[in-house]
Amino acid sequence: MKILCVIDRLNSGGAQRQMVELVKGFKEKGHEVSFLTYHNINFFKPQLDKAEIPVKTIVEPNYVKRLFKMRRAIRQENPEAVLAFLIASSFIATFAGFPNRSWRLIVGERSANPKAPYSLKTRSYKLFHFFADGIVGNSKESLRILQKTNPFLNKKKQKVIYNALAVSDVDLETYESENGITELVIAARYVKLKNLMGLIEAVNLLPENYKNQIKVNWYGQKKGGDIDYLRNAQSKIEEYNLKDSIVLNDATAEIFKKYQKADFVALLSHHESFPNTVCEAMALKKPVIVSKVSDVPIFIKEYENGFICDSKDVDSIKNSIIKAIDSTAVQRRKMGVNNYKLAMKKFDKDRIVEKYLKLLQYE
Repeated sequence: MKILCVIDRLNSGGAQRQMVELVKGFKEKGHEVSFLTYHNINFFKPQLDKAEIPVKTIVEPNYVKRLFKMRRAIRQENPEAVLAFLIASSFIATFAGFPNRSWRLIVGERSANPKAPYSLKTRSYKLFHFFADGIVGNSKESLRILQKTNPFLNKKKQKVIYNALAVSDVDLETYESENGITELVIAARYVKLKNLMGLIEAVNLLPENYKNQIKVNWYGQKKGGDIDYLRNAQSKIEEYNLKDSIVLNDATAEIFKKYQKADFVALLSHHESFPNTVCEAMALKKPVIVSKVSDVPIFIKEYENGFICDSKDVDSIKNSIIKAIDSTAVQRRKMGVNNYKLAMKKFDKDRIVEKYLKLLQYE
């Protein structure tokens, strides 16, 4: 089957990471695959080049011209199936099918923004989901928000498929702290949604003896993000004298190695659809600290495989960090093993790829 995948850019975002893994999985199963983007940002392109998966980028700043150029590019590819992730890319892929198309179209819901139902722009875009053959949400919450945004969509077209694990080729060797410092690793963009400021405030509220026992390494793409938010965060770290406790790093292609050497993997977002970082941490036998977003509470239970906090409550974040610091090596290993077992059951890449392929094929 000839599959074309459409997304805005190949930056270090979760949707991009997930689509790259799916495309590699499609190719491994013998399908002809390619990428089409419209922003020349290529964090993941080296992975695609290595897998010999072609990427075409249409660079056009004018929105209307871009829409028609992308439509032309999609139709010229003459695919048998198109998979599009994210709201604008899904709209473009749907528009490309007018007035008729010969390919099957699946669009992916990768956001669970509670404000979506109240946004005229979002509601307008998602009206075009009527014309897709299938709509995939990577969480139950993402489809709940979609149904609230566009209540007239056929529920039979909607399906939850959780994120596919991207760590099958990673050595599962685990590391444990030996210096009395509990290390947290967070992989997220430097934007308000990901709640860096909440983390900073929470660490600042820690009793002094706990501040000396915590090290947070945050990894995120600095270029192209919210520069003002990042600068404000850096200023706040300096103001609170937390430079030894919180380090803001650029995005890295070696994030799994960073997870492995951490004691906990954390994500404190105000909302998510279903975060890759949680799935990946679980597969790497790491306990997690996560905010109560999306379907996360279905999988993460206190002291069983991690700790859950309220992203809008700084004291809640602080208390979760304290619990992590106070946890013993035995508890951490047990939580990590519980996560691994659950991840292998729920997020197996081969199963996820097969679920997508079934949707992409005409019955």
